[in-house]
Amino acid sequence: MDGNGRWAKERGLPRIAGHQQGAESVRAVTEACVELGVEFLTVYAFSTENWKRPATEVAALWVLLEHFIEQERPTLIKNRVRFQVIGRIDALPKTCQQAIATTVTLTAENTATTLILALNYSGRMEILDAFKELASEIRAGRLEIEEIDTEKIGAHLYTRHHPDPDLLIRTSGEMRLSNFLLWQLSYTEIHVTETLWPDFGRADLQKAIADYHQRQRRFGGL
Repeated sequence: MDGNGRWAKERGLPRIAGHQQGAESVRAVTEACVELGVEFLTVYAFSTENWKRPATEVAALWVLLEHFIEQERPTLIKNRVRFQVIGRIDALPKTCQQAIATTVTLTAENTATTLILALNYSGRMEILDAFKELASEIRAGRLEIEEIDTEKIGAHLYTRHHPDPDLLIRTSGEMRLSNFLLWQLSYTEIHVTETLWPDFGRADLQKAIADYHQRQRRFGGL
């Protein structure tokens, strides 16, 4: 979800205003996914690299996140959206962790769409954590090195209960993966738009999905 800062700068607003408007786009896109039958929506909300931003901005982001989760909880329940999070959540402020845990529990049985927030997330760290878990199993005698294959690795990723993405949408014209779902994106289709995330809405999502449906997915075949 790129372009929050640029959106705010273009309007002479503080960066947090861009993040606030970006949260509105998350709401709009989630509701559109429910209506369009999209089963899983994963949004990259905060990377491990984002800690390098000014402390005031980071602190404001956590306040915004907590407010967003608590404010959207009734709507998620009403729209039958299951809420989940991936990443190293234990580094987040305790109040954020509590808001996340409550919403995850209250929406656990919802089946329309699963909204997954990637928070304090890094694709490399996810793979590293998976290999550490595998190494622990080997040390404990529960796993042999020869048994490790791609399925075993996938079963230790944060996304072990989710399918690999069909479509990756990059807003604001960015042309890189930015350390996002590096293992899972092996055969994902990519759609790039110049639209900044705060301006991204239902019509943009529909355009991306229409573009996806024009592709012929071969998964390495002819």
